[in-house]
Amino acid sequence: MNNSRIVVVLPTYCERENLPEIVGQLLKVELSRELCVLVVDDNSPDGTGDVAEELAAQEPERMSVLHRTAKDGLGRAYLAGFQRALDNGADIVIQMDADLSHPVDAIPAMIDAMDEHGAGVVLGSRYVRGGRVADEWPWHRKALSAWANFYVRMILRIPVKDATAGFKAWRADVLRSLDLGTLASNGYAFQVEMNHRAMRQGYRMVEVPITFTERHAGASKMSVRVQVESALMPWRLRFRRR
Repeated sequence: MNNSRIVVVLPTYCERENLPEIVGQLLKVELSRELCVLVVDDNSPDGTGDVAEELAAQEPERMSVLHRTAKDGLGRAYLAGFQRALDNGADIVIQMDADLSHPVDAIPAMIDAMDEHGAGVVLGSRYVRGGRVADEWPWHRKALSAWANFYVRMILRIPVKDATAGFKAWRADVLRSLDLGTLASNGYAFQVEMNHRAMRQGYRMVEVPITFTERHAGASKMSVRVQVESALMPWRLRFRRR
């Protein structure tokens, strides 16, 4: 992967059922630049790391695995993956979930939008025209998701419709400039803090509509602790700015 231009970072914890499908879809994406996959596994007890190694052995030029010793949070997994991708010469780094909730077929549109608008980051957005959330979601989950996004946007004034999005494409030079080692959040609030930093540094942020679906298999990693961090982080960022 040393000469790859686009690297998709996939954090995993107990995703062995979903990983072969998402990797297979990613390696079939047609782009003008080579797309590679980096799995960052947090020592999954279900053997996800072993599955990742088996998949990487089949595509050694386009896939690699970073094994971490323990479950240490989504944010820390992404940071480790970002650093590995940058060290390996990525020009663009894509972050997305490994549970098939983010549509792989949106990646070409995200890359095109980055090039067309000179964006530092492109978000796969549920809340711009043409975007939507899973039809199978009950109304209270849809309401909670919409409220969380509204809550973040109103506190921090992040100039996007989907401020809590977790499906993004970053220019490598933008990631390098964000001083990633000083990020305070670790759970899903990591997404908000990254957006906030990009906004504060004046990078153009563009949104591409996506359909966000329910995870294919396995259980959500959203704990009470993660929810509390997500609720408090926007206020911490706002007061820190002042």
